[in-house]
This record gives sequence, structure tokens and C-alpha cells, in this order.
Amino acid sequence: MTYFQSIIGRSVLLLFMAFAFSAVSGCQSETLKGEENAILTHAPVVPTPIARNYPTKVIVELETKEVVRRLADGVDYTFWTFGGEVPGKFIRVREGDQVEFHLNNHPDSKMPHNIDLHAVSGPGGGAASSFTAPGKGTVFSFTALNPGLYVYHCATAPVGMHIANGMYGLILVEPKEGLPPVDQEYYVMQSEFYTQGAYGAAGLQPFDMSKALLETPDYVVFNGSVGSTTGDKALTANVGDRIRLYVGNGGPNLVSSFHVIGEIFDLAYQEGGSIANKNVQTTLVPAGGSAMVEFTVDVPGTFIIVDHSIFRAFNKGALAMITVTGDAKPEIYSGLQSESVYLPEGGGIQDIDGDAPAALVAQNKAERMVEGSRIFAANCAACHQADGKGIAGVFPPLAESDFLMADPNRAANVVINGRSGPIEVNGVTYNGVMPGVNLSDEQIANVLTYVMNSFGNEGTEMTPAQVAKVRSQH
Repeated sequence: MTYFQSIIGRSVLLLFMAFAFSAVSGCQSETLKGEENAILTHAPVVPTPIARNYPTKVIVELETKEVVRRLADGVDYTFWTFGGEVPGKFIRVREGDQVEFHLNNHPDSKMPHNIDLHAVSGPGGGAASSFTAPGKGTVFSFTALNPGLYVYHCATAPVGMHIANGMYGLILVEPKEGLPPVDQEYYVMQSEFYTQGAYGAAGLQPFDMSKALLETPDYVVFNGSVGSTTGDKALTANVGDRIRLYVGNGGPNLVSSFHVIGEIFDLAYQEGGSIANKNVQTTLVPAGGSAMVEFTVDVPGTFIIVDHSIFRAFNKGALAMITVTGDAKPEIYSGLQSESVYLPEGGGIQDIDGDAPAALVAQNKAERMVEGSRIFAANCAACHQADGKGIAGVFPPLAESDFLMADPNRAANVVINGRSGPIEVNGVTYNGVMPGVNLSDEQIANVLTYVMNSFGNEGTEMTPAQVAKVRSQH
């Protein structure tokens, strides 16, 4: 073999090896085809599943905006948001997609913002490339390499404050083969808020850094506010539907013990990954983490979603609902169902010491009734029910209550100091315990005025001075 023949032979071999490597690489990665604008949705809505079987260039447009919104009834908060709501909009892409991300900061914003997507392989998850001043926009790109459900959040200093004010959301990277079809998909994200006023303190509440550092939130909620996904805003399904919940935890501090009362997760993709555990009752969702859970609803009724660190659910707002309609199946479940018992109890229940939350000062009976209605819903309705009729054999009624109306001062003393032992109301004996409620004189006057003039009761106005006098005598 001549020298030149040797060179030619080696060149052919190298070309063959290069071609073979290229062919293998081509099998491992797909070629991008075209481009599309991402459809983004507010919670609890999820964008429709991805139908294409190839990767594409996906353009995501997301705006940061600082807005005043409801945190609880009578309580407002200045939220910092991705897309104008808390949590931020849900983003859905496919494994292998190239995402061109446009982050725009509204001109009215007071703060610069950026975005850290946990689905990004790159410095800061995109934060290093997306620092955006008010009235400006930034653009960066990334390839969605790993399938899974990922949190995104603002990472501008002070990072904790930006997250605590509402800057987080979820991005789903569907696997190439897609996800198994289900009947219903919903977006549920837990987070906590740290306010200067205690739970239920009325008005516009500022952020409290000292509480955030101590990790003692006043509110723990789903989808940005107390009651965001309850009542007529509950998630819905039909008997027999298979439900997939995309669950996130924005934190910034607490781990969630995510649970649906009356259901078992057939599949729980813990930490948003690819491996599912089966037949799970409660799954942990870390701060800055996620989970996907799937289950089939077999019977009708209202199913309650909670953080099973249970005081957060019934006293701080971490409670949502799934309303399931359809035919009963007594062979699976038979018995009385009561959804109203799961209403939030409010931050004042069973509080022994500490300052009562601030209250707006009512100027007349009408204003006292309005404030009293809000306080009743937050603190009393869970036991005495929204219609004041109580629960037979458990909680005495306030509606048309001879015990209540006979002596308003006695009623005030019960609210302040609690009561235990037998009590007769409307000819029926109850034997239970009511803890004292940590409310101010103004709030007690408001709620008693409301109760004594509602539910078939016809009473007078209770004043803070009367409540203060009762408090001083006991």
C-alpha cells in the first residue's frame, strides 16, 4: 500500500466514522420544526396537552406587574406577579423545545425583576440573563432538556421578598412521548404571606420582613388568596373522571403536606419527576418544588384539598375544594356528607395569648354589620355554619337562639373567655367546649351585632364600650 493509498484509506474511515456519529446523534436529538407562541393560563386552568410529536421553537411572553389584590375578605395586599395574578401563569412546553423567553416589566412597577426557571440548564436558571428594569424587556433562550414539572420564581435581591410577595409559578416540560390522557387537569400552588397585621386584620396589609425571617406566616394559601378555590370557584369534575393536579409550592419557607381529604393518589410523581409512587395519601412538596398527582373520583361530593399541617388549612387558609357531581355509589361510600364543616376557622380560634388583629372602626350599626359578617365568616362559620344553624348534637345554633338573645353581655363573655360544660339552647342541651377567641373589643362588638341581627334574630347594636366593660368584669 502506497503512502497516498494509506492517507485515502484513513480519510474514508474518518468520513465513515463522522457519518455514523452524525447518524447516532440524529437519533438522539430531534430537529426543530417551525415556531409557535406559548398559550399561558392563570390558575387553576392548565394549557391543553401538546399534540405535536416534534420539538419547535416556543415563544413565551410574560409580564411582571405589581398589583393590589384581595388576600382574604376585607384584606388587601400588594402582590408582585408574573402575569398579574398569583401564582404566575402556567407554561407548558415539550422536551427538546427551544424556548425563547421574553420578560417584560410593566412601566408602573417600582422594582426590577427577573426569572429563575428551575427547568433551565444555565446560570441562575435564566436569572442572570433576565434582570429587567421597570418599563424594559429582556430576551433569552434555553432548550428544555429534562421533562418534569418545575417551579419558576423571581431571583432579584432581596430574593425572599420577591418570592414572598407572589413571584412564582409552574412550567411543565412534557416528555417526548407525552403524558397519559386524563379527564381534568388543574393548577394548584401553595404559598405563604407575611403581613404586619395578624390573620384577618382588615385593610391593605404591608409585607413584614421580621415574620418572614422567623418563618411565621399569617396566611398559608392555595392560588394566592384565602378561598381562591372554594365555593363557586371550586375545581369541578364528574364521577368517574380521572384528575391530574399540577401542584407547586412557592414557599418561600414552608414545606407542604399536600392531601385531598377523601381521596388517595393512585400516582404521585414526587418532586415533579418521572417516577411515580402508587396509592399515596399525602405527599410532601418542598418550598421551590412540585408534585404531580393523579386519582379517579368514584363518588359525588365535595373533596377538600389541604396542607395537612392542619392549622395552616383551617386557621391560615390552605384549603381548596373539588366539587364532584354524578350518581351516588353506596357500594363505595355511604353516609352523610357535610362540606360546610370544612370552612376555614380563622386565625382567632383557640388563641390564648397575643395581640388581637387590628379592626376597622365602625361608625354606625350598618358598618358594624358589614365588618361583623366578615369576622363571622373567618372565625365562627366553621362550627356554627354559614346559616347560623350549628351542627346537631355538636355545635349549638346561633339562629333564633334564646340563649344568645337573652343576655348579650353573657354572649360577649363567652366570646372573650370561652365556655365549657352543658348549655341549653332552644330547649336542646349541648355539652361541649368553646375556646376563647382572640379578637379586639371592636371586632367582638361587630360580630355580636351581626349575629344578633341575622339568622332570624332581632337585636340591638353591641358597642366596643360594652365589650370592654364585660372584659373588665371577668
